[in-house]
Amino acid sequence: MSEQTTTQDFSFVDNAEGGRLIVAVDGPSGTGKSTVCRTLAELTGAKYLDTGAMYRVATLHVLNQGIDPADERAVVAATADLPLGISDDPQSTAVLLDGKDVSSVIRGKEVTRTVSAVSSYAQVRENLVALQRELAAKAGRCVVEGRDIGTVVLADAPCKIYLDAAAEVRARRRFEQDKQAGREVVFDEVLADVKRRDELDSTRAQSPLKPADDAVVIDTSDMDIDEVVDCLIDVVLDSAVAGGYLDSGSEDDDTTADGTFDVEFDESSFGDADFGENLADEDWEKLEEAFGVDTADHTEEALCTVAIVGRPNVGKSTLVNRFLGRREAVVEDFPGVTRDRVSYIADWNGQRYLVQDTGGWDPDAKGIHQAIARQAEVAMATADVIVMVVDTKVGITDTDYVMAKKLQRAEVPVILVANKFDSDSQYGDVAEFWGLGLGYPWPVSAQHGRGGADVLDEVIKAFPDQPRNTSITEGPRRVALVGKPNVGKSSLLNKISGDERSVVDDVAGTTVDPVDSLVQLDEKLWRFVDTAGLRKKVKTASGHEYYASLRTKSAIDAAEVCVFLVDASQPISEQDQKVLGMIVDAGRALVIAYNKWDLVDEDRRYDLEREIDLQLAHIPWCRRINISAKTGRAIQKLEPFLIEALESWDQRVSTGKLNTWLRAVIAQNPPPMRGGRLPRVLFATQASTRPPVIVLFTTGFLEHGYRRYIERMFREEFGFPGSPVRIAVRVREKRKRK
Repeated sequence: MSEQTTTQDFSFVDNAEGGRLIVAVDGPSGTGKSTVCRTLAELTGAKYLDTGAMYRVATLHVLNQGIDPADERAVVAATADLPLGISDDPQSTAVLLDGKDVSSVIRGKEVTRTVSAVSSYAQVRENLVALQRELAAKAGRCVVEGRDIGTVVLADAPCKIYLDAAAEVRARRRFEQDKQAGREVVFDEVLADVKRRDELDSTRAQSPLKPADDAVVIDTSDMDIDEVVDCLIDVVLDSAVAGGYLDSGSEDDDTTADGTFDVEFDESSFGDADFGENLADEDWEKLEEAFGVDTADHTEEALCTVAIVGRPNVGKSTLVNRFLGRREAVVEDFPGVTRDRVSYIADWNGQRYLVQDTGGWDPDAKGIHQAIARQAEVAMATADVIVMVVDTKVGITDTDYVMAKKLQRAEVPVILVANKFDSDSQYGDVAEFWGLGLGYPWPVSAQHGRGGADVLDEVIKAFPDQPRNTSITEGPRRVALVGKPNVGKSSLLNKISGDERSVVDDVAGTTVDPVDSLVQLDEKLWRFVDTAGLRKKVKTASGHEYYASLRTKSAIDAAEVCVFLVDASQPISEQDQKVLGMIVDAGRALVIAYNKWDLVDEDRRYDLEREIDLQLAHIPWCRRINISAKTGRAIQKLEPFLIEALESWDQRVSTGKLNTWLRAVIAQNPPPMRGGRLPRVLFATQASTRPPVIVLFTTGFLEHGYRRYIERMFREEFGFPGSPVRIAVRVREKRKRK
């Protein structure tokens, strides 16, 4: 441990009765009381009293007077008015007898051998106890250590700690301490003296080897100084909060506006852990207001919408990414990558707006391409500004002519962009696009960023004073529809929205970009996100499939609850397991929907139940629903499950209730020993929600199996259906001091 320590301000105050916080630390010699108590006093800004030295000073005084330690009357008389001086400064080790520092002399062999005999007299102990109480009362807030402090001297102290250690360990510590002090010692002699003192003390009616009933016992055998200090700080703060000695109302620097706090353990975090446990509802409301917590369900914003349209493979998605300033839309060098109508929030010179990426438009498209074209037409019909993109290298095509003819009748401004303009030599090619009748063709290279700013300036100028639609940009809970390809995600989105929002086709992998849709269900407004199906080997995927997989992962991370769709008519596959693992790892609330239930017969239902028991046993907390996106079976049951899962995801258990429950659970089944030591759980707190994270502060590592036991018991007590619960263990780390 460093020579200098940093004083911490814990805002200790007098309690309601006017009492001062006194920490009483006792235990047998050699447990490190003096060192750790000095450090504790300095860290907490308290005074320090080493009353344990009083018995040694009294013994030295008896020896200096030439009194036989066996003469009880003479010993009692000599200690009745002991000329003792003790410094309450943690940095000072001075112990004064008749004005002289005897801190080194009282650790000598003769005093050590005699101190037990002197302290065994009841009247001597009464004399010194009276003196100890007087010194503690004068010191006020202080750390007091010595013999019988918690059991006799300061039996009413609000915080009592008993330090213990094996005799061999205590002897080794004393041996090292004496050697550093320059004294000639032999380890076997020190060990024999420790055992002899223990045997003598054990015969006393009020043995110093027995802790007070309400003392916290800390075995320091396998702990270094820093670890012991950390444990003492925990106990002190626990007692301070319980007794009203800690001004926890001022300890809110670590608390954030959303009600969470940094789980990195420090002294102030403990104060925050119990802060507000007994607040009334109106007090919580004031606290939320003070932290700027907005309880509105959603935020509406009047944003203009820009639709990017054009035939396939002219660079629409690349231009969208250029407008956004980031790679959001999936881009690949062949036509048909973008299929759905996807909206993004963008910003240009402080002006926020929505930009909609669309699939390639073709008037003669069939099948899936016809559905893609319909999505582009919807975008054109609802936009405030339309940007038509053409290919400078290809020139005007028949599709361009047909689209331009259509846009000439548009009720909103249309801006023509000639993309893939990579050099000035192409100005002649750009001039050709005047023939489309849409005005000036803006030369742009979306890939290299050339001309994009000019187009954005023109787009902003074309915005109307009042957008066609008010956009809900924040608030509705985000629901990601996730699963392997062709499981029915887009069909489910279309069914619950009552609109052909996503392109649906029998071909697996139809959806590429995540598609957002605001859907009003029976109780709430939701933002559903249709995602691309996650294939079996994402790492080996290439092109647009690879980027689609990345977008799906981002959609999961951005979602609050995931609806994991499983094809009930097919066996649960390894691919399903991997997708499920991705959702659980992301910590999102979860509802499993077994789709295509209309294709499931009795035999398949039996097999499915067995598969669920075998392959999904690790998520028993997840709600299940059997649906058919095609027929609409049980779709109405989805929203209650979503609400329940999100309530669990947002749920918080108060620290007091959590620790009361935890003490009972640990008493029923203590953690297994590790390395010969029993890990002690100091306290627990729910560090955060979304997902709920329970942090256990311990003195040792907890096995994974025991953490699963804690989680299982936690769910039995508090529920949390539909939400993952993470049990984190914060093992005591050495505290860094300057």
